Amino acid sequence: MMPGGHGHGVSLLFGWLPLAVQLLTGAVLIASVGRRPPRWLAWRLPALALIGAVFALVIRREVSADGLASDPAPTMLWFWTALSAASLTLVVLGWRGARWPRRALSVLGIPLTLLCAALMLNDWVGYFPTTTAAWSQLTDGPLPDQVEPAQLAQLAGTGASMRTGRMVPVTIPATASHFAHREEYVYLPPAWFLANHPRLPVLMMIGGEFNTPADWIRVGGAVQTVDRFAAANHGLAPVLVFVDSGGSFNNDTECVDGPRGDAADYLTKDVPSYIQSRFATSAAPSGWGVVGWSAGGTCAVDLAVMHPELFGTFEDIAGDLGPNTGDRAATVAKLYGGSAARWARFDPATVITTHAPYRDTAGWFVNSTDTGWGAHTRPRRRAGPPAGAQHARNPAAGSSASTGMGGHPDGADPPGAEALAARTLCAAAGAKGVECTLHTLSGRHSWQFASAAFSDALPWLTARLDNPMTNRATA
Repeated sequence: MMPGGHGHGVSLLFGWLPLAVQLLTGAVLIASVGRRPPRWLAWRLPALALIGAVFALVIRREVSADGLASDPAPTMLWFWTALSAASLTLVVLGWRGARWPRRALSVLGIPLTLLCAALMLNDWVGYFPTTTAAWSQLTDGPLPDQVEPAQLAQLAGTGASMRTGRMVPVTIPATASHFAHREEYVYLPPAWFLANHPRLPVLMMIGGEFNTPADWIRVGGAVQTVDRFAAANHGLAPVLVFVDSGGSFNNDTECVDGPRGDAADYLTKDVPSYIQSRFATSAAPSGWGVVGWSAGGTCAVDLAVMHPELFGTFEDIAGDLGPNTGDRAATVAKLYGGSAARWARFDPATVITTHAPYRDTAGWFVNSTDTGWGAHTRPRRRAGPPAGAQHARNPAAGSSASTGMGGHPDGADPPGAEALAARTLCAAAGAKGVECTLHTLSGRHSWQFASAAFSDALPWLTARLDNPMTNRATA
């Protein structure tokens, strides 16, 4: 089964289908040009190439300027982006004088080139690993073992016979933050359904920049991961809360309070109080952790260092140095309405530096190595110390760690922004008493990488959390 839990359906990341679509599209484009007069070919083909190249460069520049991704996009994405613009231009420039079969082919080339660009975009982020996963996501199909809140009472006392946990959709009142958000989900392990269960620990799960609350479930394989963990531990596992940090698919709040919504207040005030009261979970910071991937990884470390009274443990999977939407000026303008003071309030490095020593906070930073376009095998640790980890409790430890980050030679300063951010934040946090480790997995900045990173860290996360049932079972 692929990382992410989608083992059925035709792969959209590698194999015959993406290649077949690209070959078909290429054949259609060639046929739509066909034999043309030399004069037509002499100026219109260069015009098509120029228009396509300019369009691809503009899109690439916008992606870079807005800080939409830290991992380089595959070259084929820009190739098919250029061909999409060129195919549309071909219909305009080549319509006159062409016969209807050629006209039809030129029109067909537009959706086909767009489909190829979409496949390359999906290859970049791994959002739809298979056709089955894509259909389930696009049609908002049911989640695994989903039950309605009203059914929970009927399941009380049945935990001993459960082989998997249950997924519960919730609508959390945004009483304190007034943050407009979508429906969210809570995973309850089998142990939650035991009679008189103690207050279980909680992991808050945050996705990437473009997201739905169900992404960690449908694409990130978090449910399969925690179900396997629970099955190996007598049904014991944390409660998982799949939160909505954006309010909509493309509203990048970076989990801060600002013009895009008071996401930080929602995640630190409304969510914990609701989960603790509704599901009788732990209320102590030692019983709460936060896990995030990409922009969600930035959220995880930011929430933990800003609110050690709420979260004692965090996993930052390929996050940035701080919340951002591009460069410093763009970030201050877009995220904070031009307020430099608000930027400093949510900048994790600044928060760590000005904070009193942390007493019981620990973090797990993990970053990827870029193994090239189309590399979607399960990520693996690099050879080295156990768990690929570097420990940092002070600046020296953070700056002189021996294991190479981001696929670069040991001891070298990595040029990758994510790896550099992890080293910087871990060193600063270690100086203030935070127990943090740095980890490297092979792979690219994709959901498949996030899935593997969460699976690797889950035993550590659970050991860190204050779990009375685990403590009692292992006593």
